[in-house]
Amino acid sequence: MKSFSPFQIANVPVGGSLPFFILGPCALENEEFAWDMARSLKEIADRTNIPFIFKASFDKANRTSAGSFRGPGIQEGCRILSEISKELKVPVTTDIHTAEHAEIAAEYIDLLQIPAFLCRQTDLLEAAAKTGRAVNVKKGQFLAPLDTVNIADKMRKFGCESFLITERGTTFGYNNLVVDMRSLYIMRQEGIPVIFDATHSVQRPGGLGGATGGDGILAPVLARAAVATGVDGLFMEVHSDPENALSDGPNQIPLEFIEDHLIKLIAIHNASH
Repeated sequence: MKSFSPFQIANVPVGGSLPFFILGPCALENEEFAWDMARSLKEIADRTNIPFIFKASFDKANRTSAGSFRGPGIQEGCRILSEISKELKVPVTTDIHTAEHAEIAAEYIDLLQIPAFLCRQTDLLEAAAKTGRAVNVKKGQFLAPLDTVNIADKMRKFGCESFLITERGTTFGYNNLVVDMRSLYIMRQEGIPVIFDATHSVQRPGGLGGATGGDGILAPVLARAAVATGVDGLFMEVHSDPENALSDGPNQIPLEFIEDHLIKLIAIHNASH
């Protein structure tokens, strides 16, 4: 098995004794909502003693419908996330979609995230790598696990050793994804730090016609399997009212249940490692 050198994302260790958790709503619906979610999740993270990174997207650029909510945009979104990070003392992450986004977001964001559809975009990977920030590349729904070795090679070539690959399911016919848990083991064997995205893995892309559906109730189930398999981080989108979320409501975990899920996940990690 190849190994990687542990690194830090602000105050969160990657490759430490516990997996870290990326938690937050799919989108920055508004500033008040973002602060409410961040404060609630920080309190839960403190009670459960987990390493925590807050996430939310400033622009949902790959929505199913042209009329779907996208977000406040990069300048406003990065301002909100940066202020949350400073006040609550938690690292933050958000998606970027262009090389220009990488340059702007790097001033405010601790972990730059490359969306799955863009994971092979060499110019974007290079721009993110050269910011000096840690980078999380989501594995495309069309890639085999060993294909991510090429992504890892690109990141290292561009001078970035602080990167992660996120598993988030593979296209399985129309409007459906499936997770092959072997992927987590295979990528880690190649010396790649791995995150499992529990909520996007239960999406049904375009499954509602003009919007994406999902099976959010299954997200914690897959998260438990991933932790037992062995991962460096868990990604779960959380919302205080998923039924009325402006983006990806069907696959987000209700805020009221997330603490219980985290306690179980840590127990499984401790029992299996």
